[in-house]
Amino acid sequence: MTTWEAIAMVLAIAYLLLAIKQNLWSWVAAFFSTLIYSIIFFDVSLLMDSALNVYYLLMAIYGWYSWKYGGKLQEKELEVTTYGLSTNIKAIIILSGISIVLGYIMSNYTNADFAYIDSFTTVFAIFSTYMLAKKVLENWIYWIVIDTISIYIYIQKGLDLTAILFTIYTFLAFIAYKKWKEEYELSKA
Repeated sequence: MTTWEAIAMVLAIAYLLLAIKQNLWSWVAAFFSTLIYSIIFFDVSLLMDSALNVYYLLMAIYGWYSWKYGGKLQEKELEVTTYGLSTNIKAIIILSGISIVLGYIMSNYTNADFAYIDSFTTVFAIFSTYMLAKKVLENWIYWIVIDTISIYIYIQKGLDLTAILFTIYTFLAFIAYKKWKEEYELSKA
């Protein structure tokens, strides 16, 4: 547990709380939290998580822009949408295959710890972050699974604050799903 881990944790919680409210400042908090976590994860040999956080840095910029200007009409804020069951099943199959291939590579050609699990959470998190940036409702379901698995990894690596953070993330993802679903259903009514 370090001061930097604590700062990253606070920023990450702020990110998620603001994302639930669909507040643009969520992406600023995400940017700085992921900058810190990129370094922390690299230091503990969670290479895929470190790479994922570099991706998050870029997605924080993209997410801010998408939420602000990504609506169908220029200069209109994005609304919550859904992919539906068929698209999600296809995505899960494809992402699982990619995870297995990357897990194999990381396991056999790097010193990465938890190569397969870390690859799984990373691949799905990349897709889920894109879904979040596009305000796709199901992103929260993906995050519940990703965050639950990540808790185990971070406990094993001694990143106790981060494990607590991902426990909070899991709980907040349930709340976010419910809130976004209500908004989606209201917009369709």
